[in-house]
Amino acid sequence: MQFAIVISSPAQSAAMRRALEFTRAVLAAGHSVNRVFFYQDAVLQASSLQVVAQDENNLTQQWQNLIQEYQLDAVVCIAAALRRGLVDAAEAQRYGLPASNLLPGFVLSGLGQLHEAIQEGERVVHFRGQA
Repeated sequence: MQFAIVISSPAQSAAMRRALEFTRAVLAAGHSVNRVFFYQDAVLQASSLQVVAQDENNLTQQWQNLIQEYQLDAVVCIAAALRRGLVDAAEAQRYGLPASNLLPGFVLSGLGQLHEAIQEGERVVHFRGQA
């Protein structure tokens, strides 16, 4: 079965942790994930400037590891990212910013990527929630 995962919960939240655990379980069961789409506050999960408290699990590193291991298509909504100060090298140059802060493995793109993932996936699972 092919899943599209949509996440709109804040980074380091319980919902973000559940999204990660669900994605791991889906992949471990032999299913596929056609895209993980980070939307709204979830885009901050892809920031290289996020600092995680020492007593918390580093969900950012865990997402990066999972993305790399399974070569997942991890898309960050560009509009939500720009509003939250998250840019890749191309956007940093476009806006005259001194640096980019999008972590490797994540890509900026528009809502068209979400639409495509929903159309191609057999199941769409949306994780949302508060911090």
